[in-house]
Amino acid sequence: MVAIIWGSTFVVVKQALGDISTLYFLFLRFSLAGVCLLLLFAHGFRKMPGSEVRRGLGGGAIAGLFLWLGYILQTVGLKYTSAGNSGFLTGLYIVLVPLFGSLIFRKPPGGREIAGIAIAVLGMFVMTLPSLLADFRMNRGDFLTLACAAAFSIHLLIIGHLSRHYRTEALALGQIACAAGLSGLSLAIEPPRAVWSRGVVFAIVLTAVLATALAFALQTWGQRYTTPTRTALIFALEPVVALATAVSLGGEQLTVYAVGGGALILAGILAVELKTTAV
Repeated sequence: MVAIIWGSTFVVVKQALGDISTLYFLFLRFSLAGVCLLLLFAHGFRKMPGSEVRRGLGGGAIAGLFLWLGYILQTVGLKYTSAGNSGFLTGLYIVLVPLFGSLIFRKPPGGREIAGIAIAVLGMFVMTLPSLLADFRMNRGDFLTLACAAAFSIHLLIIGHLSRHYRTEALALGQIACAAGLSGLSLAIEPPRAVWSRGVVFAIVLTAVLATALAFALQTWGQRYTTPTRTALIFALEPVVALATAVSLGGEQLTVYAVGGGALILAGILAVELKTTAV
């Protein structure tokens, strides 16, 4: 559900960013999402011991730091590299999650997970192949985007670990509140700019309520019941949904590379998630 929500908002955000500066958009998105989470979990917070609230908010703030870093590094990196390079390099967090997880928690992924990751990464490569061939050289934007992938992978690992020990409500609110605060401080780098059109308002509300408040609450809860590696692999579905939305609503053309890459990503996910039944 989270991957579908995120993937379906790309077209709306892309259109809105023509009328509002990126950091200002992120600040408003995370701030409104934080208010939504506070209202959503208000009843639960009242019943929760203060120590659990503080621990969850603190853990969430650590995760929120890496979440914010991922967004900022990806945004700045896009200024110096192509969209195809950015999409592929960001998607490498699928590989970095099990790698970092093995180094930090001493839990290497299983054979099925390794196979699924390899197939999904191949699918991302195929999807972005035309752009990669057009601009296949490493530049500072590519290195920033690689750092973005590392930040997102660490965020997934932190949430995967803390979600088993801290309350979902406090953990989810903590990461969003931290990202909102850091986005507000970053406005000193890029002064706010906005043309208040219906598209901008719709994009802020849509991404704040669905793609941030609801999505990160679901992710925080869901990672209690699965591994960070499988979470990362399932999130590989996001560019597939983004492509389908761009074709159906944004007027983009469907290419052979997109179809082949999308099919490989789905195959990689199914290779891990479909369980075989012994006869």
